[in-house]
Amino acid sequence: MLFLFNKRLYFLNKLPTTFSIKDLENLSGIKAHTIRIWEKRYNILIPERTNTNIRSYNLANLQKLLNVTFLYNAGLKISKLGKLSNDEIKEAVLDLAAKKGDKDYYLDELKLSMVTFDQFKFEQTYSKMISEMSFREMFTEVFIPLLEYIGLQWLSDSITPSHEHFVTSLIMQKLLINIERVQSVQPNKGKVFVLFLPDNEIHELGLLYLNYELSREGHQTIYLGPSVPIASLESIVACYPELCFVSYFTVSPPKSEVDSYLKAIDETLLTRHDLSLNLLGKNAQEATYSSDRIKVFNDVVDMLNKITV
Repeated sequence: MLFLFNKRLYFLNKLPTTFSIKDLENLSGIKAHTIRIWEKRYNILIPERTNTNIRSYNLANLQKLLNVTFLYNAGLKISKLGKLSNDEIKEAVLDLAAKKGDKDYYLDELKLSMVTFDQFKFEQTYSKMISEMSFREMFTEVFIPLLEYIGLQWLSDSITPSHEHFVTSLIMQKLLINIERVQSVQPNKGKVFVLFLPDNEIHELGLLYLNYELSREGHQTIYLGPSVPIASLESIVACYPELCFVSYFTVSPPKSEVDSYLKAIDETLLTRHDLSLNLLGKNAQEATYSSDRIKVFNDVVDMLNKITV
């Protein structure tokens, strides 16, 4: 199965990839009218044109634009960049990224690996990052911005679900490897954390990262994963009477049902066993249900600082 998956990616990488000027705007953050100016005045890009004179850009154009944008944002003048060859631009990017350890450079590299379904490029970029920063820094300062970027690009149709699934599966692989590493050490803290997602919630990257951080800090974790019914949590309580629940609401329960879900888990589980639930996620922010046993956090760092004390 793995061979077939990698073979499929190989053929995907061989497919021609073209982008509209709107795609370039969304992927680079540079407005379309600015791209046109750079193209006309400085020959930054050389697009192809359809019979109706609509611009079309290939992968080399996209890569060059991302590189130019990186250097431009670092303070280099576009008039100077327009005089450099493609190789000189790439060399300048690598030199600057090496000096700064710049997260934006890595973010651009991961974007390229995503839009071209290039697993090898992702692995190369990951290897560079892990040699310069901790996994925590990588996840919070590169992977999370990438995932947020993906969420925004869905709105503009610049990427497809296939792009998201491709890159998130690779990030998940790295998470699992790092979780396995930190869990090879015996837990040395008293708290036991049970991590689960509610019914119909399958977005587990955030929860997996919490699992990594809690394990890294020496806590015992019980990771249940996606779509766990409230009733099934009772069996965990029977084994570990002193524990702390952690969950992540991204799309489920729906915003209109968040309070009813919290009321149900509070009355049927938390109050009966004197336990607590800690929440993260977009839909968790919609909660208005009030209970001393339920806490909603805005970000991972804040939650970890509070629940691991």
